[in-house]
Amino acid sequence: MADHSDCPSAAGGGLLPAELHAWMLMLAATGAVEQELRSVVKERLDVSHDEFLVLCLLAGNPSEGLRMTRIAELLGRPKTRLTYQIACLQHAGLVTRQSVCGDKRGIEVALTEKARGLLKEASGVLAQTVKEALARIMGPTQREAMGALMPDFAEDAAPEQSETGSVGDFRSHACQDR
Repeated sequence: MADHSDCPSAAGGGLLPAELHAWMLMLAATGAVEQELRSVVKERLDVSHDEFLVLCLLAGNPSEGLRMTRIAELLGRPKTRLTYQIACLQHAGLVTRQSVCGDKRGIEVALTEKARGLLKEASGVLAQTVKEALARIMGPTQREAMGALMPDFAEDAAPEQSETGSVGDFRSHACQDR
C-alpha cells in the first residue's frame, strides 16, 4: 500500500476552508471507489454503474419499493434517464414496476427475487472492492474515521490482505448497448 503520511487533509493550512477541503477529499475518494466498482459491477452483475445504484437504493429496504421520483431525487438523476435504466433493469428481470394506487402518474419500483439473490451473492466481492479502493486513497487518519462508518474497514481494508472470490457470471442482461 502506498504511504499516505503526507495526506493533504492531515497537513491543513491550504487556501480552502476545512469544510470545502474535506468535501473535495470525499469526492476524490468517491471517484476512486466508483471507478473500481464500475468494472466489478459490470463483470459480476452485468449492469451499468447507474443501474447498480438503483439496485442498491432498492436493496436498502427490500420489502418495499420506491417511487421513481424518489429514486431520481436520491440519485440526482433526470427522470428521463432513470426511465431508461429502470426499463433495462426490468428487461433483465431485476426489478418490477407498478402504478401507485391512487396516483395514475406514480410508478413504484421494487427488486425481484432474482435481483435479491444476485446482490446477496455479489455483495462480498463488491464490499471488498470498496474497502480496497478506499484503503488505496486514504491515509491512516481517514481510514480510522471511515472505520466508524464501516466497522471492519480497518481490519481488512489493505489490498494485499484481501481475496476476491468468484461470484459467477450474470450475463443475462438484455440492454447491452451501454
